[in-house]
Amino acid sequence: MPEFGGDIATYLPSILVLMFTGAVAGLLAGLLGVGGGIVIVPVLFNLFGVLHLPQEWAMHVAVATSLATIIPTSIMSMRAHWKKGNVDVDLLKVWAVWAFVGATIGTILAGQFKSWMLTAIFAVVASLVAINMASRDGLKVADKLPESKVKNGIMSFFIGGFSVTMGIGGGTLTVPTLSAFNYPIHRAVGTAAALGLPIAIPGVIGFAIAGWGVEDRPPLSIGFINIIGFLLIFPLSSLMAPYGAAIAHKLNRVWLRRAFALFLGVTAVRMFLRLYEVFT
Repeated sequence: MPEFGGDIATYLPSILVLMFTGAVAGLLAGLLGVGGGIVIVPVLFNLFGVLHLPQEWAMHVAVATSLATIIPTSIMSMRAHWKKGNVDVDLLKVWAVWAFVGATIGTILAGQFKSWMLTAIFAVVASLVAINMASRDGLKVADKLPESKVKNGIMSFFIGGFSVTMGIGGGTLTVPTLSAFNYPIHRAVGTAAALGLPIAIPGVIGFAIAGWGVEDRPPLSIGFINIIGFLLIFPLSSLMAPYGAAIAHKLNRVWLRRAFALFLGVTAVRMFLRLYEVFT
């Protein structure tokens, strides 16, 4: 493991950044159903660079730690949306199972990927979703979701697989996918928040196992999951999620889509810049 010298004052800026990130991630989790990972992953990735963590594992640790924070945040966000009747239980029964399977397979593959591969997946998928959500109505596939459980299972399977490699709770892909089938945006956000659990749980377990015994991880890590980052992020993240859900209930559909696209777009650009630095 890398050694970090100096007293607590040396790391105070990093501590404050992580706590602020947790607060913002919680708001986004409730507001957009994204589980906060869309903010946490790039912040952790950049912070690990400042702390001189080897780039070989930086993205793995960022993704794994983000998934760990998503578990409590998703629970808080889901409870808030549940009270407002914005969680589709019938849809969740089908999607959760296949999202779990997809996340499990995705975690196994991600453990074998190089850091730049995870970064590339994050940047590309986030860009595509941002472009889609930036348009007024986004991509439209049909007037309603297919009735076939197989088709629904296939969609949630890929959502789970890609989400876990990005360190996100699923809302980044779930919300625009449901919107493409003319699904109510507020209900999509609430259901996406609940879907974060079956995606994050296998991801956390898988990354903990994959990173076990790997050298050059940050201190106090379980596999690829950094406990310090988790403890600094999740309290404020969980605390702020209900407030985000309350705001989401009051916003209209157009502004909710624009907010979603803005955060995704900014994040994607930053990740592409990091990829450029790697190959130049």
